[in-house]
Amino acid sequence: MMATLAALVGCGVQKFTTLSPDSFQESIKDADIQLVDVRTAEEYAEQHIPGAVNIDVYADDFVDQCLDRLDKGRPVAVYCRTGRRSASAAEQLRKAGFKKVLNLEGGIVGWIESGKPVNRAPANP
Repeated sequence: MMATLAALVGCGVQKFTTLSPDSFQESIKDADIQLVDVRTAEEYAEQHIPGAVNIDVYADDFVDQCLDRLDKGRPVAVYCRTGRRSASAAEQLRKAGFKKVLNLEGGIVGWIESGKPVNRAPANP
């Protein structure tokens, strides 16, 4: 699996890895990966990657929710709409002690543009 972009801190220590939609899709096939949609509940309800749980990065208790619901010892894959919020979420998770954090390049927009599957809300009659 090839990372298209790695986020680094000034001293060169990797904080999290940003992956292309293809690489991200391969990564989340691993049963050990915890897939998290960090958008709002409304955005998640409209469409999300199958198997994702929703934890809103804008919630005041985002990190606490992650610590309660996720295993710090297992890899976490995060995404949002375009990749900005998930990059912030990934950074927060690494600071909270999560060992391996993956971020989806281009977010769900890039995912959909790459032809990847999503669960969509039923159309209103």
